[in-house]
Amino acid sequence: MEQRIGSKSQPLDAAAVNPAYIPGLTSPAKAEPKDAAVEEAASEEAVVEDAAPEAAVAEEASAEPEEEATSASDSDSEPEPDPDGPVFEASDRRASIKADHSGVRLRLDDQEAEFRWDEIGAVETESPRFGKRFTVTVHTPDRRWYPIEIEATARARFKEWEDQLDAVLDAYFEDGEVSEEAPDESAP
Repeated sequence: MEQRIGSKSQPLDAAAVNPAYIPGLTSPAKAEPKDAAVEEAASEEAVVEDAAPEAAVAEEASAEPEEEATSASDSDSEPEPDPDGPVFEASDRRASIKADHSGVRLRLDDQEAEFRWDEIGAVETESPRFGKRFTVTVHTPDRRWYPIEIEATARARFKEWEDQLDAVLDAYFEDGEVSEEAPDESAP
């Protein structure tokens, strides 16, 4: 009886090994010779040198308006003052949530998500029957949801957190409900 040393399986097709394999597609062409690359780089440098004097003149001409523009943009980039409205903050060693006048910010480790009030469809809270993890889920109108779990020091914090979050939602969140008087006014 004859024995073979080695694999009994057949070699795999290239598509099985490389998901980017497309039959009939050839590999990229070899790189250009070094001489052609040097000539191309020299011609690019000449173009940059020709454009440099024009750029310097443009910079000098716009230096004064830039200073005025930066002072105006500095005032725009200053954070808006916080109104005296309610704020909800909860955090543990890994996660945190903050809800205030600007919206809701979720953080988990090094990941962050920020939602303005007009980007939020609903905010849902859940406190488990057992355990100390308080869950807040932010739902967006495009049917996505972003849950975050905060570990409380005691289960008594759940009631406090829910009251604080309800106060913020009552103050800033508009759920898009149409008042009942609006349809009556438009009726003939």
